[in-house]
Amino acid sequence: MSEEKKQCDSKTCSKESCAGCSSAKGGGIPKETLNAHSSIKKVIGVVSGKGGVGKSFVTASLANEMAYRGYKVGIMDADITGPSIPRMYGLKGAAVADENGIYPMETGNDIKVMSINLLLPQEDAPVIWRGPILANMVKQFWTDVVWGELDYLFVDMPPGTGDVPLTVFQSLPIDGIVIVSSPQDLVQMIVKKAYNMAKMMNVPVLGLVENYSYVKCPDCGKAIYVFGESKVDAAAAEVQVPVMGKMPLDPEMAAAVDAGQFAGVVNTYLGDVEKYLP
Repeated sequence: MSEEKKQCDSKTCSKESCAGCSSAKGGGIPKETLNAHSSIKKVIGVVSGKGGVGKSFVTASLANEMAYRGYKVGIMDADITGPSIPRMYGLKGAAVADENGIYPMETGNDIKVMSINLLLPQEDAPVIWRGPILANMVKQFWTDVVWGELDYLFVDMPPGTGDVPLTVFQSLPIDGIVIVSSPQDLVQMIVKKAYNMAKMMNVPVLGLVENYSYVKCPDCGKAIYVFGESKVDAAAAEVQVPVMGKMPLDPEMAAAVDAGQFAGVVNTYLGDVEKYLP
């Protein structure tokens, strides 16, 4: 019998000793208790195996689409060291709190947002914390934030498979994840890392989104594959999950992000989002 198995069978097995244990598979650690003044029907994580592929852009696009369809939507910005959601929506200032908890800010299209940038004195103040503290901050976004009634909470994850993604998978009742990738050769490895982590944690993979797929020529409309031909279909077929969309580099949407006006963006490249979500 392995040492890991002995620990898991021991009466002294605890939340701390089981963290990261392959025997737990996401089910051995109790989920965190949602804030008493909140009710959330579905929690969707947006992940990737590496940084810089546009998880925040996809998270906000999914949230916008579901809000447009009449759902009550929230975004939890779990990328504590690299938060970008508030800037995309032009949200500034400090979040308000009372005895019930911390209240998220609302975007121009009625999406509730909580991010570390809404708790810092300045949005460009660095967050120099070690992994366990980052993970605890994400837990507090679940236990201490007054989300109210939401149909969907989208969780914008940090890249990779480290402390914070592990905490989200183990501590929050994730109903499924969307994996974001890009067209480069390493895309299959990126997808497999995120897919395998979700599989180990017993979390369904709802679909793949490829970002930076191409650029449309402003003169003739021809697609120019800056980063090479798309490989997401092959990667999706290998892990047997659907491709939700292939998003180009769109200057107009990029300008909306920079201007803090993403609330007005409708990302048609994602197709019929609702059919992929639980």
